[in-house]
Amino acid sequence: MSRLTAALATDVRLQWRNGFYAATLLVMMVSTVLLRWLPADTARLILPLAILTNVVMNTFYFVSGLLLLERVEGTLVAQRVTPLRPGEYLASKVVTLTVLSMAEGLFIAAAVFGIGTWLLTMALGIGLSAILFCLAGVAVVARYDSVNEFLLPSVVYTFLLTLPLLGILGLGSAVWYVPHPTQAALALMQMNLPDTASRWIYSVGYPSLWIGPAYVWSRRALLRITQT
Repeated sequence: MSRLTAALATDVRLQWRNGFYAATLLVMMVSTVLLRWLPADTARLILPLAILTNVVMNTFYFVSGLLLLERVEGTLVAQRVTPLRPGEYLASKVVTLTVLSMAEGLFIAAAVFGIGTWLLTMALGIGLSAILFCLAGVAVVARYDSVNEFLLPSVVYTFLLTLPLLGILGLGSAVWYVPHPTQAALALMQMNLPDTASRWIYSVGYPSLWIGPAYVWSRRALLRITQT
């Protein structure tokens, strides 16, 4: 078994033991029921908002909770004497939580609106935003030593990460949020296939460009934790 495979298995067990999957299942069921209860046009408008909000919880908050837990238990410091590399540690967290987010979001979308090719673009949008939010969670939570210290500032961070949701709520034109990488991923979650090559490049390529810097940021933050 490779180091990454072992890390993936360990993270799945840890997430299961801490009730992440049970919480996700509950949110998935409630979201589906509420969206199906709404008129179709309203549900179509709210779906990206609901999915992106769930992605924030499944990635930014879940990974932050895991790191705080492992920090308190001394697991992060112990990483220095294990063969697991920082990049593999991050990859395990990102992969498991991104898959969880995609499974939840696609289930909700399919349960409310059925199966369609738009689910493929939605999967891309969920995946890109989940990766970015997960890496951001690692980088941000490294500044804090406890949940109590982290919770209040986390509201500001998640607001900034999901700023383009204001456009869906009618606060400003979508053009205002174009420079924000979440706006590009969000465009893929709106059940409309990009109709031009430039829109495909923007929707997929633009948030992908942010993954590299986000990885470097989160890796440096992780190294600071493990070396203190």
